[in-house]
Amino acid sequence: MEKHVAVVGSGNMGSCISKICALNARSSTEFCNEVRIWVHEELIGEEKLSDIINTRHENVKYLAGTRLPENAIAVTDLAELGSWADILIFVLPQQFLPRVLAGLKGHTRPGACAVSLIKGVFAGQEEEPMPRGLSLLTDLIRSNLGMECAVLMGANLAPEIAKEVYCEATLGCRDPIRAAELKRLFQTPYFRISIIENEFSVEICGALKSIVATGAGFCDALGFGDNTKAAVIRLGFMEILRYVQRFYGSAGVTKRTLMQSCGMGDIISSCYNTKDVKWAATRSTMTALGRLACTIS
Repeated sequence: MEKHVAVVGSGNMGSCISKICALNARSSTEFCNEVRIWVHEELIGEEKLSDIINTRHENVKYLAGTRLPENAIAVTDLAELGSWADILIFVLPQQFLPRVLAGLKGHTRPGACAVSLIKGVFAGQEEEPMPRGLSLLTDLIRSNLGMECAVLMGANLAPEIAKEVYCEATLGCRDPIRAAELKRLFQTPYFRISIIENEFSVEICGALKSIVATGAGFCDALGFGDNTKAAVIRLGFMEILRYVQRFYGSAGVTKRTLMQSCGMGDIISSCYNTKDVKWAATRSTMTALGRLACTIS
């Protein structure tokens, strides 16, 4: 029986993954030819974004210039999408996840599974907390939808994937049969997938790498040079390993995981010209300007 694939999120990365899945589904008997993309509807001029995607086959706002396959279909009804999909791929900003899960809850198919590409952690009081009051986003998905959730992380900058520039990603999935199935869904000649059974370790790397990238951004903004930046990246890399071993013990990240794209690869790519680096640079500039203003006044 063909599996129905749905991508929840239509930003730049969501559009990239939709393209990959749609192309793979089109040439496979394992997956339904139609891959659906959930779009949070918005107007581009006087046109709906979902209509633009379905007629022009391009996400003109978030991934302009990249043609999407004609079998990638934009939809706006979350409940209907959940009732249709066998594989739900979550690719959206983490702050929107609780609201999206609320829209899907009670509207999913028996035996459906999820895959999260969202990097970060959730800090809230309603969900059962992890140590230090943090919940992994996959735990949020599992508890709300009652389904297993794999993770796909790595050094994956959407503009480069859209141009089909070679990159790697790490799939965290404890079920070897499902992992092989998901690898067939995601892998292309330019988007290579490696599998790690420990889902937690893959996800926590993606959640913590932004802290290191922010430190690298401060180095750039303060003019410390490449030597200092390299030291910050190396120390951050080791600190992730120590942090997880300290708070999560045997369930945590191994050196093998850290050497994958979800670990070392993502940390390195995130330390150069990403939103975390840019935020740190902006923050440093604002702080310096604030001090200057106080001195002048």
